Amino acid sequence: MENGQNGSGFAKTAGSGGTGHVQEVVRQAHDELRQLLQQRAEVMRRIGTVKQTIAGLANLFGDGVLSEELLELVDRKSNGRQPGFTKACRMILMESGRALSARDVCDQIQDKIPAMLARHKDPMASVTTVLNRLVDYGEAQPVVLSNGRRAWQWIAESATGSSQSTTGEARPSL
Repeated sequence: MENGQNGSGFAKTAGSGGTGHVQEVVRQAHDELRQLLQQRAEVMRRIGTVKQTIAGLANLFGDGVLSEELLELVDRKSNGRQPGFTKACRMILMESGRALSARDVCDQIQDKIPAMLARHKDPMASVTTVLNRLVDYGEAQPVVLSNGRRAWQWIAESATGSSQSTTGEARPSL
């Protein structure tokens, strides 16, 4: 192998001298990824806030104030298709207006879409996993209830555009 090339045709780097450019590209890609993930979390929070507003208006004035397309977008149209498990957990948490335990979310899914839980070997574990993912997405926050139990609360945007919990409390006393 001549000219510092290995068998694959790629140039070998002598020590760390040739990795400076690679490290810079990796750093820039990392920065961009972090920024995009933050933007996604902000967009998901905003989508949730708008859906919550629309759902609240529909609760007050009836689903008749919503177009067919809007009914589908806010998951209020019964089209025979069951929403995804994450979407169901998201909607339950969003519409609750308070922190919910994994058991609370399971119970509400059981009330609204019992067949969905039947597909899960351990529904509590599945719900807990989804709720923790919603935290990772920036859509929910974990809280500790007054009884010391863990719960999750939807994060809504305030009028200024910053994220706030729906009650503004870090440790709701439920």
